[in-house]
Amino acid sequence: MKILSIETSCDETAISIVEATGDFPSATYEILGNALYSQIEIHKEYGGVFPALAKREHIKTVVPMLQSALEEAGLITSTTQKLPAELIEKLGKILEREEGLATELVTFFENNEIPNIDLIAVTSGPGLEPALWVGINFAKALSAITKAPVLPINHMEGHILASIYDVVEDDQLVQIAFPAIALLISGGHTELVLMEDWITYKKIGQTKDDAVGEAFDKVARMLDIPYPGGPEVSRRAKEAREQNLPPYKADLPRPMLHSGDLSFSFSGLKTSVRYAIEGKTLTEDEKKALCRDFEDAVTEVLLKKSKDALTQYDARTLVIGGGVSANEYIRRTFQFELLTSHPDVEVYIPQPKLSTDNSIMIALAGHAHKEHASTAGAIALIKADGNKGL
Repeated sequence: MKILSIETSCDETAISIVEATGDFPSATYEILGNALYSQIEIHKEYGGVFPALAKREHIKTVVPMLQSALEEAGLITSTTQKLPAELIEKLGKILEREEGLATELVTFFENNEIPNIDLIAVTSGPGLEPALWVGINFAKALSAITKAPVLPINHMEGHILASIYDVVEDDQLVQIAFPAIALLISGGHTELVLMEDWITYKKIGQTKDDAVGEAFDKVARMLDIPYPGGPEVSRRAKEAREQNLPPYKADLPRPMLHSGDLSFSFSGLKTSVRYAIEGKTLTEDEKKALCRDFEDAVTEVLLKKSKDALTQYDARTLVIGGGVSANEYIRRTFQFELLTSHPDVEVYIPQPKLSTDNSIMIALAGHAHKEHASTAGAIALIKADGNKGL
């Protein structure tokens, strides 16, 4: 089965062609083509992602990413053909809100053969609504051209499957032990999800305010650290540890650490950082130390809540996914601490290139729901939570 997957939930335009051989969850996946365009440089001047600008960039880059993925997959053949007038009219209606995209897509397929695709998987949420609709409408347009069905995919589920995709050894999903706990940490999400079986999810904890990645970015802005703030804060925190710098604010709060539930809160921690620097001009070493103090506080909270979830549900697997899972200190701390406190629990963290938004993870989730009996469950999750995630 050849799957064309599309991801446009935020500031990456990504398209992949993935061939799945076998049945989920023991299928083998071959990445035939993978194209990704990042908008980071464009959004730097805003200090964050500007939704209208993100939409514009997705419109500009989605056809070039399609061409790149198809070329890498060897699925593109030059030709000269005229698409039927009724199809051109239909594409115009589907893409009427994406100015110029229908014309560009028609031109592309009047100069290239229509590829043989079995399934189109597209992120339908959570994410920035203007950005999401570019991908969704583009998927509908491609379906009209290729006749391949479209499956809506929950972005956060993609992150879960990306974390257990063993691309190094055998290009398969790891056959994890259930029940499993997924800790999803990103710029927009901090949540704990219980998996009692494949494609079966129940949210058991989430942030009451800021997501952890959002808190990293806000602290970065307070310290005049350039966008993207999260990785830059982590880099400075690492330097503080390497240089053994003294704490700047060792008593930063650990919000809800002992709340007795699985909820998170990072707004108060962010505010404490603001109070700690208010009216002061910090040296570079002081900034590094504060970044480390902040990262220590965040990591302690994430670890404690994850341990509580593992114990409460007698879980045998911990899956960590989302963009913040690329944080080196968080990865290392979880692996070391859980080896001691929960030696029977297997911990899975994605390769760094699969931790951030990508379309490969959307293809994995697409195959899961095409092959698995609970396809309706994925759509129900999306309808229940809209763009808020699992």
